Amino acid sequence: MAENLVTYCVIHQPRRVKLPAQVIPAGTAPDKMAPYLFDDAMNRRYFEKVARWCYYPATDMFLDMMGQGFKLSLGFSMSFLWQLREWDPALADRFRTLVAHSNCELIGVEPYHSFAFALDIKLFQEEMLRGKTYAEEFFQKQIDFTDTTEMVMNNEIYFALDQLGYRGGMLDGRPWVLEWREPTHLYSHAGHKLALFCRHHELSDDVGYRFSDRKWTGYPLRADTYAKNLRAAWGDFVFIGWDYETFGEHHSVDTGIFSFMRQLPSELKRHEIRSMLPSEALTEFGRSLPDLPLPEFGTTWAGQGGMEFFLGNASQQAIFRLMHSVLHKARLTGDPTLMDLALWLLQSDNLHLIQWAGSSGSEAEVSAYFTPDEWWGLGPDMILSEQQRVYANFIRAMDAFA
Repeated sequence: MAENLVTYCVIHQPRRVKLPAQVIPAGTAPDKMAPYLFDDAMNRRYFEKVARWCYYPATDMFLDMMGQGFKLSLGFSMSFLWQLREWDPALADRFRTLVAHSNCELIGVEPYHSFAFALDIKLFQEEMLRGKTYAEEFFQKQIDFTDTTEMVMNNEIYFALDQLGYRGGMLDGRPWVLEWREPTHLYSHAGHKLALFCRHHELSDDVGYRFSDRKWTGYPLRADTYAKNLRAAWGDFVFIGWDYETFGEHHSVDTGIFSFMRQLPSELKRHEIRSMLPSEALTEFGRSLPDLPLPEFGTTWAGQGGMEFFLGNASQQAIFRLMHSVLHKARLTGDPTLMDLALWLLQSDNLHLIQWAGSSGSEAEVSAYFTPDEWWGLGPDMILSEQQRVYANFIRAMDAFA
């Protein structure tokens, strides 16, 4: 039975594109193009909404929980930190207080939550180091463990992270990847040193996804029940992964999510479950790591756990092809500002937000939930075509610089 718990939260806000697409006038300088590509007024509105209902109360909640011995690892996308620095310095200070706590460990995250890993693995390495440096300077704390984009992992991503010197990485513990193995142990791959933390998919989603679902057989989930379920898992430790926005945004305050979490530290103690940081888990359980074969096809914590969540329909595949084009064209220009704009346009969110196209069911509902309210006035077909035009307009605007 698992006597230990490792908890991880990732914090990310995308830089959403502006729809309908805006033509970038001829002669526009690279440093003046962003307002034609991104709707930062809308992005700020979403940021401030989530800050009010999630970031402020959840940060206060986790600080209180840490005072009771709860331990938390946190990853911040550079996209989120850029918005945080721009729009809410007071919240930035609260997050710095949270990360500075001895019971908090800072985790590396792909800076823009991008699909760079699927386009250029060396670029992915450069971006991971850039995000690591930015977060370390922002919080004045060292990073030794890393997430990626939507917890994506496969064979070459593992080797890319191992080469960068991280001590541990993360993947979602799906049965099609683990096979007969349990997610409650540390693993490595192909004899290399990078330790792999396998997110316990079911126990994570009981809170992150199902908590407020009145049709779920486990509803309502109580802290004592959850602690009991964690303790019943067989292995060294349970690794839980959540979006930070779970608390107050995905599940509103009236669902009882904050009360549930505030009761959790005492229930963990009552069930003799020790809260650990990833570094502590590696020290205790990382002496001899069993091998976990990793697939060539990436695994992720999104949807059913495969890349089809991001690339499963024709519109997503079109955006993915346009991602290649904006990256290649920006490289041809040699202009660092154009390259940065291209990297923003590689955000996985631009694929996530249109997963609903041509599909139905719970995954499509999640995708539609994240699609900005402002876009729906265009109608589904216009959302898909106008999003592609954003990329095409930027590619044409770079003609003058290539």
